[in-house]
Parts: sequence; structure tokens; C-alpha cells
Amino acid sequence: MDQLQELLKSEKTTIVDVRTPGEFIGGHVAGSINIPLSDVPARLDEFRKMENIVLCCASGGRSGQVTMFLQQNGINCVNGGGWTNVNYYKNN
Repeated sequence: MDQLQELLKSEKTTIVDVRTPGEFIGGHVAGSINIPLSDVPARLDEFRKMENIVLCCASGGRSGQVTMFLQQNGINCVNGGGWTNVNYYKNN
């Protein structure tokens, strides 16, 4: 958790929520961006331009899938798990 907390305190960190747009609208980490799981493969170039990527979703399952996919494509990222946890660590 220490690495995650450190990343979340950095202004250069990009928090990517991989839930559906509907879930995202229902609540999300302030400043995070929404790239739904299904859109990730088509948006690899966008991810390559991001720094310090922390992925989140509802429970950590989908963000775990995206973390593995991005890492297999040479993109450095961390699975933050559920968005409520990421929100907590970002703000405390």
C-alpha cells in the first residue's frame, strides 16, 4: 500500500477508472478519468502518454485485468483496487 499511497499523493499521477460510464457518474475519485475496460485496447496510445498510472474500478477485478494487459504492452501501472479505497488513500 505504501507505493500506492505515494503515487496518489503525486500531482503527476493519473487515476484511471475502468468502470462503465454509468458507474463512473455514480461516484468516482475527484480528478480521475474514465476509460471503460472495453475501450482500453483501442486507447493504448493514450495510456502511453500518461505518467504514474493508478487503475481502479468497483472492487479491483477489472482494474487488475487492465493492469495485466497494460503491463504486457510495456505500460507501467499499478492496480489501486476499488475506487473507494483509492479515494481514501488519495485524501488521507
